[in-house]
Amino acid sequence: MSGWRETLDVLMRERGRALFGYAYVLTGNREQAEDLLQDALVRTFRTGRALRSVEAAHSYVKRAIATAYIDGGRRAAARPRTVGADADASRGRDLRMVAPDHGARVDQALDLHAALLTLSPRERACIVLRHLDELPLSEVAHTLGLAPGTVKRYLHDGIVKLRAVLPEVDLEDTETVAVHAREGGSR
Repeated sequence: MSGWRETLDVLMRERGRALFGYAYVLTGNREQAEDLLQDALVRTFRTGRALRSVEAAHSYVKRAIATAYIDGGRRAAARPRTVGADADASRGRDLRMVAPDHGARVDQALDLHAALLTLSPRERACIVLRHLDELPLSEVAHTLGLAPGTVKRYLHDGIVKLRAVLPEVDLEDTETVAVHAREGGSR
């Protein structure tokens, strides 16, 4: 088997579920998540180049998922949207895939998921990478190809929107910046 095929095989065996889960959190729809993951895999491995490791392939595919999702959001925003009972019915059907009697954690997860779906693609990608994947801010910026300040802005705006829908949401950023005091105590 060639290098890229072995890498793809190991990647899907070891991390396929995590990659699908990431795509699902972004899209909120099983079929769209499958399509998004498939597109990201094609983008990553279409040239036949061997990636250095499974870790590198995982990072590359994850970035391809985020990029494809954001690009799809831009394309969808440029197209007219269907409004009415059919659109509301299909949206509700996607959110009721899990029975509501599985406990409070499932209800909270569904509420958070529905709230995430109200965010713009970039806000959602930043929130998911920073708070659900627990990546440091610099890694979120690197993954999405954005400046750290831009990521901070998307995180802030996204959290404000989430709190408007879910006041109990706790997504405080615990990442701090080191402060170094000058010697002598003067400025």
